[in-house]
Amino acid sequence: MFGVYFGDYLCEKGRLTREKAAALTEEMKVTRLKLGTIAVAEGIMTVKQAEEVNAIQAREDRRFGDIAISKGYMTEKDLSLVLSKQGDPYLLYLEILQKHDIVKQDEMASLLADFRKSSGFTNYEMEALKSGDIDRIIPIFTQGVGIPVEIKDYIALAARNLVRFIDNNVRFGYIRKVKEIKTEKLAFQAMKGDYLFEAGFAASYDDTGMRKAASVYGREEFETVDEDALDALCEFINVSNGLFARDEGEYDIVIDMEPPVMKSGNITIGLEEGFYIIPFYISESRVNMILSKGSELKIEG
Repeated sequence: MFGVYFGDYLCEKGRLTREKAAALTEEMKVTRLKLGTIAVAEGIMTVKQAEEVNAIQAREDRRFGDIAISKGYMTEKDLSLVLSKQGDPYLLYLEILQKHDIVKQDEMASLLADFRKSSGFTNYEMEALKSGDIDRIIPIFTQGVGIPVEIKDYIALAARNLVRFIDNNVRFGYIRKVKEIKTEKLAFQAMKGDYLFEAGFAASYDDTGMRKAASVYGREEFETVDEDALDALCEFINVSNGLFARDEGEYDIVIDMEPPVMKSGNITIGLEEGFYIIPFYISESRVNMILSKGSELKIEG
């Protein structure tokens, strides 16, 4: 995951085009295998067991290795072996940059130092990015006084699902509070009960990011963000919301999911007291995650 952030920096420096950065991200996906694939290849798990663990991940907010261990399909020692086979994503990306002659080995250190300085990352945050651990990365982009803890918790949960089910090289931007945004595509769902919570995806600039996300999650190549594509995104949101509602239930907080909403056209989303958006990028194409707690969003169009 470090690569998508460093790649963005290299684009801004003119060392990479957006198209080339996206191609390198795709190369990373091919190079870094999924845990289940490695476990099967190593004879640790069967195909059926790996598919069972993947199915459980679709229902529960847990890591592949944790589920496999709890099911008795692998040991801690097995998991360490599987993880070691994946390769270090940070070093892997640097190796790919050198392989394509984009960055020379003798200039890498100075570029990394400038990247950290210009991005404003602390040493701890740099190490979090290098680790590829989404639970360490997301807090970097959700800092801020007054942001409800439920908003931060939801983003962390949704981010884990994005990594698991859509793109393990998704890149996030910083959260911000706005009063209004305009979009042409919206997939959205409200949860009501002890409090009101609303979450959804809105297209940003164009709908390429939403189309890519829908194609991966829906397991169908969508040429446009039509009703079927929006339905796939609503299904993803519904899964995330279900997990969030379940987690809140553990604290005796009851929130129930309303039917998902899909919209196309000239849409305005507003709230006088403000709501939150956090951008994320699928192969360099942006999508806005929109979030609100306590007050109902005004959606027109």
